[in-house]
Amino acid sequence: MFPYSEAFETSLRELRADGRYRVFIELERQVGSFPTAVWRHPDGGRRPVVVWCSNDYLGMGHRREVMDAMHAAIDRHGAGAGGTRNISGTAHEHVLLERDLTDLHGKEAALLFTSGYVSNLAALTALGKVLPSCVILSDAGNHNSMIEGIRRSGAEKAIFRHNDVSELDALLTRYDPNRPKIVAFESVYSMDGDVAPVAEICDVAERHGALTYLDEVHAVGMYGPHGGGIAEREGVADRITLIEATLGKAFGVMGGYVAGPSSIIDVIRSHAAGFIFTTSLCPHLAAGARAAVRHLRNSNVERGAQQRKVATLMSMMREAGLPVLPSESHVLPVMVGDAHLCRRISEDLLERHGIYVQPINYPTVPRGGERLRITPTPLHTADHMRALVRALVEVRDRLGWGAVPAAA
Repeated sequence: MFPYSEAFETSLRELRADGRYRVFIELERQVGSFPTAVWRHPDGGRRPVVVWCSNDYLGMGHRREVMDAMHAAIDRHGAGAGGTRNISGTAHEHVLLERDLTDLHGKEAALLFTSGYVSNLAALTALGKVLPSCVILSDAGNHNSMIEGIRRSGAEKAIFRHNDVSELDALLTRYDPNRPKIVAFESVYSMDGDVAPVAEICDVAERHGALTYLDEVHAVGMYGPHGGGIAEREGVADRITLIEATLGKAFGVMGGYVAGPSSIIDVIRSHAAGFIFTTSLCPHLAAGARAAVRHLRNSNVERGAQQRKVATLMSMMREAGLPVLPSESHVLPVMVGDAHLCRRISEDLLERHGIYVQPINYPTVPRGGERLRITPTPLHTADHMRALVRALVEVRDRLGWGAVPAAA
């Protein structure tokens, strides 16, 4: 008989030896205390920590109007959706949220999914299958969910260098003008914090008759006068064919969506297996997300405060000589370059300083690109920032780590 246990144990040993074995930190988020949380220590104790790596970028997950909307929806509708969207699982909350997301991006229609990962996977798979002889041009820095969606679509794939508009143009020139083409890219890249040249990519795509598919997962709620993302901030949302994003980051809840022309959204709704064959988003999650979307459409307070905190912390870390990459966004990557050292730094910050920053290792980033990914929020205080910088300097001096990088 095949030695199953040995094969599994060998795989786990290799991960540990490579420094890539993932350890989950058990946290209790407590309403009113964000960005602090309670860490359930492996020894059974409970310790307060300041969280510096949350994707709840604006603290909307603890906002009272979001929680009130969710409580009210549970009282009205119960806990679950009751089925797939096609079979008894379409609630009025889903319809209302899709309308709000359509309006947010100035599109004709929107479609909800259970996560941002699923929305990318399902939508790109469906589009590549439906369009005959389609070729999808993918930025080299695209998220795994996009990569997997393109792969499963069976469409021809061409990868262009990260944010390299000239190479994209050269690649598109190779294809018949009448052949269907999709340019798939992100706005904010979550590991380096850089931003795509969205307008220039639109210029190239339009010149070659290609559709554009933009992942705004790390940008919705965060940028633009109404939180519509980088495309809204740059005034080019109307030039993007499809915008994909999440409800689980700046909006603080859960879920994903795609917004675009009604005919394309209908095709995705009708063909995407990741939409058709899964239970729909719980109505109370849709209600909470809708409250967050509506709030951030009408408030720049959170975005403005968060951007000021990012600028302040970046300046403090640079002044301290810490190896933080230049960043165009709210993501501040502190470079380490070694998987074992990255985990050691994270563990020391947690154990010695009560600061939680998860190590980011391969395959999330390339080997040698290991880092701490710091995401300041509007609710991090000056004291939090000073404590973080002091702790990073102490760990750097003790472990002998970190030369300041010039660029990503």
